[in-house]
Amino acid sequence: MPCFRTDPRRTFVKILIVRVSSLGDVVHNMPMVADLLRRFPDAQIDWVVEEGYVDLVRMLPGVRRIIPFGLRRWRKSLLRPSTRAEIRTFLATLREETYDIAFDTQGLLKTGIVMGLARIRPGGQRVGLANATEGSGYESASRMFHTRSIPVPRRCHAVERGRLVAAAALGYTLDLPPDFGLGTPAAGAGQRLPWMPAGDYAVFFHGTARAAKKWPIASWIALARQLAGRGLPVLLPWGSADEQQAAQAIAAGSANCTVLPRLPMMEAVALAREAALAVGVDTGLTHVAAAFERPTVEIYCDSPRWKTEGNWSANIINLGDEGEMPGVDAVAQAALGLLQGRAGRAG
Repeated sequence: MPCFRTDPRRTFVKILIVRVSSLGDVVHNMPMVADLLRRFPDAQIDWVVEEGYVDLVRMLPGVRRIIPFGLRRWRKSLLRPSTRAEIRTFLATLREETYDIAFDTQGLLKTGIVMGLARIRPGGQRVGLANATEGSGYESASRMFHTRSIPVPRRCHAVERGRLVAAAALGYTLDLPPDFGLGTPAAGAGQRLPWMPAGDYAVFFHGTARAAKKWPIASWIALARQLAGRGLPVLLPWGSADEQQAAQAIAAGSANCTVLPRLPMMEAVALAREAALAVGVDTGLTHVAAAFERPTVEIYCDSPRWKTEGNWSANIINLGDEGEMPGVDAVAQAALGLLQGRAGRAG
């Protein structure tokens, strides 16, 4: 029985989503938009997100308005008049609209505060998580801003968490696989960027913040050499000095590897979107490739696979698990199998 009612004279629902970071979490929250629009086709959906991910969320045609949140940058200069002016502008923008329902699907104090500051119509709801999921960041103080807190399973896939919260609040069931809404990319998508090869390429998303989640450099080199036998160039992105050094070490071990320049966020997204094959550890850009349903091998070395594995497409193969690093042979077999399947479909 639905617990949320709209005025029968209205033909739309105004919905606010507060999910500000990080890259993988923002991507995993995207299917919530398609779910809401299936239930409320005329809904107006706005999204508060960290300013670095605005262009990523803009790829979703179902999001009407994106409200940039600059807390990561503001924290470094809170006493500056320019920063305080930006915060006032953010608050004014947030409060321009009156929403029927607002969702905080991150469950942190900062996201609860943002939701609490949004305008909600009389009888509307502020909805968030009632509990943490295993291994996720969660701050119980966020519940003080809720009108309704939705319990979720302790072992809840990152994609399902936001979907379950919205479905419970609005009284519908989840009977379809997740739809990331990326089938209609932003204008200009599909164009080759100057650093992209003319033909097919593989990309290795080898970098991640936590050392235990990394796959050994020797394993990346061995995999690259196997792909060289298929004539496939390998592109190596990086986002820090340590990752650049790792990319250079991989490239030194296999002639088909190219270390890319440091890419802006949306060029890194394009790198994932255009790849004939993506192989990566448990990191945001690997999850971007999986959301685009590119042929993707996800490598889990020291993080729980159940939490973020790509389980919505036959184009995605998940290997390893927490404390169970996969070997080169298993990853190579998966990668070559995906390439063969892609070639078969093209033929």
